[in-house]
Amino acid sequence: MGARQIYEALREQILGGVYETGSQLPSSRGLANDLGVSRTTVTVAYEQLTAEGFIEARQGARPRVASSLIGPETRRMSAKRVGPVLLSAYGRRLRATPPWPDYLPNALKVDFRYGDLAPSDFPALIWKRAMNEAMAQRPLRLAYDDPRGSRRLRQALQGYLWRARTLSCDLEQIIIVNGSQQGLDLCARLLVDPADRFVIEDPCYRMARQVFASTGASPVPVPVDEGGMKTELLAGIGAKLAYVTPSHQFPLGGVMPIARRHQLLEWARHNDAYVIEDDYDSEYRYDINPVPPLHSLEDHGAVIYLGTISKTLSPMRRIGYLVVPPELQEVFATAKQFADRHSPVAEQEALASLIESGGYESHVRRVRRLNGERRETLLGALRHSFGDRIAVQGADAGLHAAVWFNDLPRSQETALVEAARRAGLGLHLISPLYERQSDEGHIDRVGLVMGYAALSIRQIEKGVEVLRAVVKQLQDALPGHGG
Repeated sequence: MGARQIYEALREQILGGVYETGSQLPSSRGLANDLGVSRTTVTVAYEQLTAEGFIEARQGARPRVASSLIGPETRRMSAKRVGPVLLSAYGRRLRATPPWPDYLPNALKVDFRYGDLAPSDFPALIWKRAMNEAMAQRPLRLAYDDPRGSRRLRQALQGYLWRARTLSCDLEQIIIVNGSQQGLDLCARLLVDPADRFVIEDPCYRMARQVFASTGASPVPVPVDEGGMKTELLAGIGAKLAYVTPSHQFPLGGVMPIARRHQLLEWARHNDAYVIEDDYDSEYRYDINPVPPLHSLEDHGAVIYLGTISKTLSPMRRIGYLVVPPELQEVFATAKQFADRHSPVAEQEALASLIESGGYESHVRRVRRLNGERRETLLGALRHSFGDRIAVQGADAGLHAAVWFNDLPRSQETALVEAARRAGLGLHLISPLYERQSDEGHIDRVGLVMGYAALSIRQIEKGVEVLRAVVKQLQDALPGHGG
């Protein structure tokens, strides 16, 4: 036990009333013997308490709780607040937001959670080399950097986006952010007010919906099908912006056809609205050809493009990027500066080095192949275990599949998830991602978002085996089941 721990423990006891005003504390020698530490360690703790006015110390006498601590107002008041919690309107909206799942490591043997990547896929050697090279090429400079991000990284991304996505932009339009989530937060803060409305897919990426709703704006959910958002339903809808995932709709996986893309852009022009294009996993395409991003189809400054390396390198790197219209580049840079000055520089320089060397695109090709194998394993195992009793959507691209159980009613979804967890299997439902719970035929049955990028081939096979057993157990217990 160190001096800091002793100080904190005594401070808590004083504020909590264990030691009343004027009461004596143990001598430094006695407390040191009790705790098995040196007398010097206790003396340091007592000196800190004396300096902060908690105790009074006199030569040759045991320290006492300071006489200035005379009333209940000095007690630990954060234990339970008497009055109301005083939050801003923004804080109250966040407090009403449903809690998020526990992201701490768990004891599950297999977890089909979307968004995680396999540690073995991370290019540790070339990333370490890139970090070393980046730091060697950049003189040590202890100063704030450009809020838009490393110029070198933005130049590298400018070329990469043209090669990979036929997206052309000026360097100043690129803003480096701490993952796509910060990009969404900046868009929400800058583009919508409490009285506004925003269009969003239904079902959708829930954190996008909630970050826009946190401003006080109201969502306008638009249903999706195998072609993504049903843009024909936008007619007559007035909103400040639309959030879409046109290259691989989350979670159902539809790819928006070109006619709908033009229809969406026309709606944006008519409403003077912005379209936020979240291109979160476009690097992973298996059975379909790449589709040009909305950004490359539009020349009126209506599209804000959002990209990330969370699905290629690691979500722990926290590097994403926005491509904003020219008229927004200054205000977005200012908002980024106010948020956190700028993103960490060393990681930006390393990523720039990786892109410049060709190592990043080589890595993307490698993990695309590995995840293609995982995808084939998952689809094959599902076909073998369930046949035509399930329907699979959105598996032609990305790192997950939407799986519907045709003969398992939605009333069983909680039982399914809980039974699976008891068996060491993590499952994740589609239904919470819907805004409207009553008029979508899909959600009369159990649906799962099944991510596979963090799993080995064996784990995927074992996970589907456990899933089959759990589903059978539930079906056998249903009323009228013939066994």
